[in-house]
Amino acid sequence: MISFSALDLIIIVLFFISLLLIGFISSKKTKANSEDYLLSGRKVGLILFILINVSTWYGGILGVGEFTYRYGLLSWFTQGFPYYIFAFLFALFFAKKIRAASLFTIPDKLSQVYNKKVGIISAIFVFILVSPAPYLLMSANLISIVFDFPIFVSLIIGIILSGSYLIKGGFRSNVYADAYQFFVMFIGFIIIFLVSLTSFGGINYLQQNLPPDYLKLTGNASPGFLIIWFLIAMWTFADPGFHQRSYAAKTGNVAQKGIIISILFWALFDFLTTTTGLYAKALLPDLSQPMLAFPLLAEKVLSPGLKGIFYAGMFATIISTLNSFLFLSATTISRDFIFRIKKQTEDNKTKYYTIIGLIISGIISIVIAYLIPSVVEIWYTIGSLFIPAIILPVISAYYQRLKISNNILIFEMVGTVLVSISYFTFRENFSEVFLQEFEPMLVGLSFAIVIHCYGLFNKSFFANQR
Repeated sequence: MISFSALDLIIIVLFFISLLLIGFISSKKTKANSEDYLLSGRKVGLILFILINVSTWYGGILGVGEFTYRYGLLSWFTQGFPYYIFAFLFALFFAKKIRAASLFTIPDKLSQVYNKKVGIISAIFVFILVSPAPYLLMSANLISIVFDFPIFVSLIIGIILSGSYLIKGGFRSNVYADAYQFFVMFIGFIIIFLVSLTSFGGINYLQQNLPPDYLKLTGNASPGFLIIWFLIAMWTFADPGFHQRSYAAKTGNVAQKGIIISILFWALFDFLTTTTGLYAKALLPDLSQPMLAFPLLAEKVLSPGLKGIFYAGMFATIISTLNSFLFLSATTISRDFIFRIKKQTEDNKTKYYTIIGLIISGIISIVIAYLIPSVVEIWYTIGSLFIPAIILPVISAYYQRLKISNNILIFEMVGTVLVSISYFTFRENFSEVFLQEFEPMLVGLSFAIVIHCYGLFNKSFFANQR
């Protein structure tokens, strides 16, 4: 049973109030034109870039606690380390190119390099991939735990806390709200780490109270399992958030340096969250709900007041990602659907259409989160089916040598999703155990690579014929 003192509740409510105040106060300088409303005038400096890049990376904090509780350091090796590698590669090979393009979204770039159909198809995939539903569900679960509200009411509150200031302030409000939440999330996890360390001891305590595999980087995981998670981390190349922040950076150097420095902060925060998850397993070895590893550890080790700060840290970790995904989703609706379908050129309509996007995205997220009450299921399904279809098109858009014909790329994108969905749906019917356990994402990615290679061969062949 989790209980909260009056002091804890006051601290959490004060966090919510300060978040809304920062979001609304920062909105006063926002203009209605596209560059200002969608990208804060492309003037995000290095410090702000780092703060928002770090804070928006950890929306699945309860999932991190569950994964570490179940698998130990394997959680960091699969959920942290691969992303450092691909984020570093993104910084080296994409950040400056994206900023130099001075566009708004991934579909903008694909429409420019390929054609309008490719842009529309990619917009559909991006809209699905940036669904705020998993993060809304996590924030609602936490609100329900703290205030004992019904889940539907908690979903409504979660949308208000993350989206209300975006209506007026756009990306600028998003930036300042997330910069504030950067500090809150670090303070919260530093507190629970230090209390656990001083109360129970360090590495010796963990070695004595954890299963031996928990302190091995790869646990007992198979090479295939590890490879899958490294491939999933390739999603970084097509992460709409990375592209959005690179477009918004003051310069290409800011985007590149900001991502590289962010990796250091990610490593630090991963250390805090992974260690906290290990303490949860050591102190609470038989949890029936591992997703509550962090809240239940806080119940055991933190005093009133400190527990309120830690919960504010968890809320900050989730909401900083929730509001970013909500705005990305709304931007996709306004910029990549409404603008293209209506062939809109009026810049002053951007804010109006994005507000429509915020409302639509918010409603869809509430429905999905209410009907599919499993964060892991939402993540797994969306990621497996749609990530493979977008990675190669995005890479090829920035490297001309990898560009293929429009028709082949459309076949690659649509075919990859259809193949992934088919395999996801029917793999349990296969008689071979190996085929049943083979991940749909690997099937989709393999299909995409084969078709893209065919497209490159086809382009080379006809070029030689000329």
